This record gives sequence, C-alpha cells and structure tokens, in this order.
Amino acid sequence: MKVLLLCDVRGTGKKGEIKEVADGYANNFLIKTGKAKKADSSALSENLSKQSANAFHKEMQKQEAQELGQKINKTRVVVKIKCGENGKTFGSITSKEISEGLKAMGYEVDKRKIELKEPIKAIGVYTISAKLHPEVNVNFTVEVASDN
Repeated sequence: MKVLLLCDVRGTGKKGEIKEVADGYANNFLIKTGKAKKADSSALSENLSKQSANAFHKEMQKQEAQELGQKINKTRVVVKIKCGENGKTFGSITSKEISEGLKAMGYEVDKRKIELKEPIKAIGVYTISAKLHPEVNVNFTVEVASDN
C-alpha cells in the first residue's frame, strides 16, 4: 500500500515522502497512529502544494539573507572596550557585542550566526564572517577601539 508520511518514521522515511509499505503495517500502525495517510490523489496534490509553498518560503529567506548580506558587507562596526594604560584590554569582544553593534546600526543578525574562532582580546581591525543562511556567507569589518 502506498502511504504519505505525515511525520518522520524511523526505518520507514521522512515527512512528506510517499512510501510503499505492507498493508498491515500501514493500516495497523501508520494510519492508526496518525503518522501516515493513504496516498490517494487528494493527499498527493495536497503534499505537492505544501512542498511548493515550503520551497517558495525558503527561496524568500535566501533572498532576504542576500540583501542583508550586501548591506552588511559594506559596513564597519565599531565596538569599544575598556583598556589599561599600556593598551591591554579588560575582557574580550564576543559575537554578542558584535551582534549588538550591528543592531545599533539597524541590522538584525543573531549572535549565533556570527563566526568567531575565539573572542577578540586586542584593539585593532578584524574581518569577521557571518553565516546568514546556509547558502549565504558575508564578511564585514569590526573595529575594536579603546573606551578610554
């Protein structure tokens, strides 16, 4: 029997897939527990429309990420940190501070999307990358300056 999976089923398939399974397995487990429904023409057309809607939303998210990336690529974020007399910093700059600096400039970027190998502990200019979307990476400049 052909069934349309409504959720991921271990050993059978992922949500939205159409699978050929044994009649007993389909009737007694998958359909009874609501994990699948019989793959008739209405179920297949409904599944197709959901897949096209999901593809459209993913493409829109990608375009938004590309537009944001083009704007951020040209920016220079200035982050201030307290320093001692000899230029030694107290603390470090993390992705949270960089995210807040971008937010102050009007760009909403989650701190988890900013890729820092390690926190910045010295004054200077750094090139930082951010992964805004699985297919969109952007580099921008961060200037760490003294707060004194």
